[in-house]
Amino acid sequence: MKFSPLILLSLAFIIVCSSSSLLSATSSSYIKHEEFLQCLLHHSPNTYSITKLVYAPINSSYSSLLNFPSRNSRFSTPNIPNPLLIITPTNISHIQAAIICSKSHGLQIRIRSGGHDFEGLSYVAYVPFIVVDLINLRSVTVDAEKSSAWVQSGATLGELYYRIAEKSQTLAFPAGVCPTVGVGGHFSGGGYGILLRKYGLAADNVIDAYLVDANGEFHDRESMGEDLFWAIRGGGGGNFGVVVAWKVKLVPVPETVTICAAKRTLEEGAIELIDQWQYVGNKLEEDLFLSIFLNGGKNSAQGGGKVNPTALFFSLFLGKADELVAILKKKFPELGLTKEDCKEKSWIGSAVSAANRFQIEDQPLEALLNRTPLANGSLKIKSDYVKELITKVGIEGIWERLKSQDIEGVTLALIPYGGRMGQISDSEIPFSHRAGIRYQIGYIVGWKEQGLDAEKRHINWIREIYSYMTPFVSKSPRAAYVNYRDHDIGSNNKYGKVSYKRARVWGLKYFGNNFNRLVRLKTKVDPSNFFRHEQSIPLSPNHRI
Repeated sequence: MKFSPLILLSLAFIIVCSSSSLLSATSSSYIKHEEFLQCLLHHSPNTYSITKLVYAPINSSYSSLLNFPSRNSRFSTPNIPNPLLIITPTNISHIQAAIICSKSHGLQIRIRSGGHDFEGLSYVAYVPFIVVDLINLRSVTVDAEKSSAWVQSGATLGELYYRIAEKSQTLAFPAGVCPTVGVGGHFSGGGYGILLRKYGLAADNVIDAYLVDANGEFHDRESMGEDLFWAIRGGGGGNFGVVVAWKVKLVPVPETVTICAAKRTLEEGAIELIDQWQYVGNKLEEDLFLSIFLNGGKNSAQGGGKVNPTALFFSLFLGKADELVAILKKKFPELGLTKEDCKEKSWIGSAVSAANRFQIEDQPLEALLNRTPLANGSLKIKSDYVKELITKVGIEGIWERLKSQDIEGVTLALIPYGGRMGQISDSEIPFSHRAGIRYQIGYIVGWKEQGLDAEKRHINWIREIYSYMTPFVSKSPRAAYVNYRDHDIGSNNKYGKVSYKRARVWGLKYFGNNFNRLVRLKTKVDPSNFFRHEQSIPLSPNHRI
């Protein structure tokens, strides 16, 4: 007997719902599930295509689809709940149908573009939910003459960069270095990269967007209004709707740029260099980005198994090597950077090198199109912003913690601000960390060892260094970067209840004084709080659903 796609999906939905205790597989629940799928068909103009784009656990490709974009094995264990369905839309009507039908059937929705959500919020929920995976919405249309591009949210940064380079070697876009990051989540949280001192964040360079709201209605910038357009550019993913595509302003870069990488150990004066970098990193020419990556843990062990942390000084200069070396010889001579530490490339070549763990050797450009993660395993991440100089003794304390023999791998990324980042108002978009910030710190710990003991050991390590850093970083509030999601700083109830009082604690850390404006916008455009997760924007405290 041959079943129709609708019947197969109905059967699958019944199995999942009964196993998750959402509904029992009775005749009445069958009707409800069939109603949900009929709802999807009703609101999609091409009934055949929508049935081909809906996956339930009974489908053979469900697990691979669920797990492939996930970059964090912490959320791929048996005790983590899975979505009832995954929908992979190919057009706006499929997204509209998913929203309308989920809302009418009491299901929550998670939106995934690339899978780099460090707390799994884009594909994990503890209430009945579906995932709308934007992997099929990944087109990039570049208009080199107008220095702009439309990019769909399911495209990766690598795909965006590659398509720009196909049309121009002197245009770029200021976003992150990891090529497998999805555009949708990255832009939604601000999105920083190695051009931030020259051109600001990715979200600073968004000039239009296509969005489907909580009522399933489609908007561009004009119809959504400037308030909502403000909110989606840095207000965090999964709060105000599904952004289907973004129009971005491309930025000029010279035909030749220079990247340099200089690794230093303790014996080579790393601590003194880090200390001195604090004085110059945010004051250099805005054409020059000079960051530090501190690497430690067992993966940095040398001969004899002794952990030997390193400091990698990585720079991108929008110009030629001789000029860069001359600048740093004058302003940061302690580093001792030479022309041999550097390589001149096109901008797209520098993007490939940065993506390849900041190696300056040439790599094929096609590597940017590979959506497979660079590394597998579990991750935990935290962030800080530094306004005052960390003492040399403080830096020594950081270095000691990098020597841990019990941790597989850890990186502290020190990202210099200043330049354009200090010129943009902290209320221009929701991302508020601007003037007065010397640099941002990203704490990243990763491990492949299986088991709860390994997870506990690594998470305890990152929590301990975060605690240690308290005296040295921003205060009242201690700021954090929303794209480095961290439940340790606070969250809503994971079973769906959203509290303004609780959300304000972490909301002020992510958004500063912009938090309450985001709350007012949320209450206006999504008064039923349909789009919600453990760190979503809450409704106003006096609002009643």
